[in-house]
Amino acid sequence: MSVLDLAPITSGSTPRTALCNTLDLARRAETFGYHRYWIAEHHMAPGVAGSAPGVVIALVAGATRHIRVGSGAVQMGHQTPLSVVEQFGILDAVHPGRIDLGLGRSGGRRRTGLAERSSTPLGPPPVSRPDAPRTTDKGLLIPGRFDPTPLLRSPRFRQQAALLQQPAAETPDYADQVAEVLALLRGEHRSPEGLDIHAMPGEGAGVEVWILGSSGGVSAEVAGQRGLPFAANYHVSPATVLESVAAYRAAFRPSATLAEPYVMVSADVVVAPDEAEADELASPYGLWVRSIRTGQGAMPFASPEEAADHEWTPEDRALVVDRVDTQFVGTPARVAALLEVLADETGADELIVTTITHSHDDRVRSYRLLALEWACR
Repeated sequence: MSVLDLAPITSGSTPRTALCNTLDLARRAETFGYHRYWIAEHHMAPGVAGSAPGVVIALVAGATRHIRVGSGAVQMGHQTPLSVVEQFGILDAVHPGRIDLGLGRSGGRRRTGLAERSSTPLGPPPVSRPDAPRTTDKGLLIPGRFDPTPLLRSPRFRQQAALLQQPAAETPDYADQVAEVLALLRGEHRSPEGLDIHAMPGEGAGVEVWILGSSGGVSAEVAGQRGLPFAANYHVSPATVLESVAAYRAAFRPSATLAEPYVMVSADVVVAPDEAEADELASPYGLWVRSIRTGQGAMPFASPEEAADHEWTPEDRALVVDRVDTQFVGTPARVAALLEVLADETGADELIVTTITHSHDDRVRSYRLLALEWACR
């Protein structure tokens, strides 16, 4: 069991407080027995302070002793393989054997003329039709698919792409980017002219490379073909989690890293001593998801009282229903049981959970209660 942290900024708070809370939670997560502590990357989001994972990872690794620390994930759409390897090479040099390099595909404009599968704009692939929600035989809810097309066309997403890249810059094929990252880490990178290219720091770094994906597309295929561990997003795209892990396993080829597939699956959870309190703490979540999916960017996470004042329309509810219905909320026993179903249905080797509440103390308690319950199982 591991932790995914967005460094959330709550209403009435500041980025400084959010980052101090992240460091406090990381220290506590280490004592609670969590295996990894990953930092997500979000940009132009008023409610998220983790826009530079490499920087936050350095802070977290420096504030802890042995927990693995990593990115969930570096957005390769607006970074070069060399810059990423050098950043994580520095981290590994200072904190050897503790750094995970999670690579994500989103974040940039795609080159024209590449294969159609590489031309998708920011985010997961558009979906032509919503599927009816269903529950698997083991009890896992697979909701209808969210169609991100309107969100991807929003002015904010276009502006984000423009600001995160140099003018006229275009993102290479993701498989090529991953290949370059691996070659630089191994010290085997060659330029088209045959020159040896070395990343210092970075070459020979003992970072653990992961691929993150939300569908059965390019990311799952690259992870499988390269024999890398794969992290599937149930908390971001619950409708496609089963197809993403299936595609990864189908594409898997043994490598020097892995002899067989290795899967981690994410989930959004809120744990409290009783159901009623857990429901109250989780009540702002739908409003927060709505802010993302309407193109505003993640808003500062509201209090339950603020969330109660929001007037929900049918359109609002339809926009967030897949995420709200697949958030695991309740007592430690209830949430742990739901996570066991998720692990069983996906065949996950690890789970990584993310929790946001308005109160930092409630968030810490949620992770503590879950860790205690999980250890008993």
